[in-house]
Amino acid sequence: MLKRVDHIFDTVFSDKSQKSFEKYILLLATGGFIVHLILIYLNKYGYINFDFNNTLLLDPISALYTPFSFILVYEAYLLIFYLPNSFTVTVVKEYEIISLILIRKIFKDFPLVNLDVPFFSDENNVQLLYDLSGILVVFFLIFLFKTTAGRPKTVKPDARLKKFISQKKFISLLLVPTLLTLAAWSFYSWFNAAVLGNGASQDINYLFFVDFFTILILVDVFILLISFRYTERYSQLIRNTGFIISTILLRLSFAATGLVSVVLIASGVLFGLIILAIFKKMEKFKYLG
Repeated sequence: MLKRVDHIFDTVFSDKSQKSFEKYILLLATGGFIVHLILIYLNKYGYINFDFNNTLLLDPISALYTPFSFILVYEAYLLIFYLPNSFTVTVVKEYEIISLILIRKIFKDFPLVNLDVPFFSDENNVQLLYDLSGILVVFFLIFLFKTTAGRPKTVKPDARLKKFISQKKFISLLLVPTLLTLAAWSFYSWFNAAVLGNGASQDINYLFFVDFFTILILVDVFILLISFRYTERYSQLIRNTGFIISTILLRLSFAATGLVSVVLIASGVLFGLIILAIFKKMEKFKYLG
């Protein structure tokens, strides 16, 4: 059974499949950018009139929102691919996704900046500063996290470790149709509410990713429970639990606004960094005897 799982995983995430997916994402990102740009100018000169989200149709800079959305889909795909590798690699991908979400939000909110009033008197101007500062802090923390983590150790897996990896590959395979369905449903719900006017519209910045991170938390907890069968090391269990708490903080940021949202994102990454640094110190202390 597990050998079959390994074969299916290697087929779904083969180099050929990854290159094909990357190619289609690039084409969709480029096409989406051009279409978005055309819609902005058609709306600007009165040829069309869209009221569902004027922020995205106010300025050509907003057109960057669309290709970044496709890049985020590709990052989510990579996260699923890296899931069987290690908790640390998966967490890094989560941090990269949340940073890209923050960058994408900036492109959407740039047209709202008001330079006709004192800069700090407009909440949109202040929010832009929060987001820009947040990007710098989060980007630096991700750099520190990767530096602290270092390169993954090459370990020859024994039978128990191979079984654990195969079980994580099975979870990754289950995530593929789950997240594709979630992405389709999220887009349908947003289109139905925002464009057709049926129901309350959702915040497009966090569309899909609210549920995506909720699923990630559940998956991380499930993997943590499975790992109890393969390791009794206290430091590793605490590290993995800490990473789950870090992901929960990232998930909470979606429900917050303004400075609180940025602080939660930075706090989530910082918490993961501190947990990893302590874990590394404990492992070194153990090695030294």
